[in-house]
Amino acid sequence: MVTGHTPAGAREREAGLYEVAGAVPDPELPVLSLAELGVLRGLRVTGEGRVEVELTPTYTGCPAMETMAADVERALRAHGVAEVTVRTVLAPPWTTDAITAEGRRKLAAAGIAPPRPGRGADGSGGSGGPVAVDLAVRCPHCGSTDTVLLSRFSSTACKALRRCTACREPFDHFKELT
Repeated sequence: MVTGHTPAGAREREAGLYEVAGAVPDPELPVLSLAELGVLRGLRVTGEGRVEVELTPTYTGCPAMETMAADVERALRAHGVAEVTVRTVLAPPWTTDAITAEGRRKLAAAGIAPPRPGRGADGSGGSGGPVAVDLAVRCPHCGSTDTVLLSRFSSTACKALRRCTACREPFDHFKELT
């Protein structure tokens, strides 16, 4: 999302720079871009050759934030931005509902079970209607919901390690945070 009030000519520049920043891969889940992960919250041109970017960590203390900021800065500088300020924004907090449909598809294609659909960022149930209760985690290899938790943590703190009892393959599951 491009934020702030800008003259009409700068809006296109902001939108283009937002795409550049959004295309930066997540350092811990490189199959996803920062936009697909939903951590890129905003970008604003603040002056000639100056840009301010807002990133929200997947959880407080996320060790990848410094790398994300440096990668975004590098990408924007490569597109002619002289001064990049990256701010960490904690409110509203990130949830797995921020992962785009394309991001969820890419996680599954990479063998990582995407997080289950959430209740909406405000906890209201999203559309205000009934909330489906589905605690099953689908295996990204064979599609079975007959899976077991092996470890609450996997290669990163935001993933759990599971195993499918149908195909016997282990897989990562991106944990839900709503």
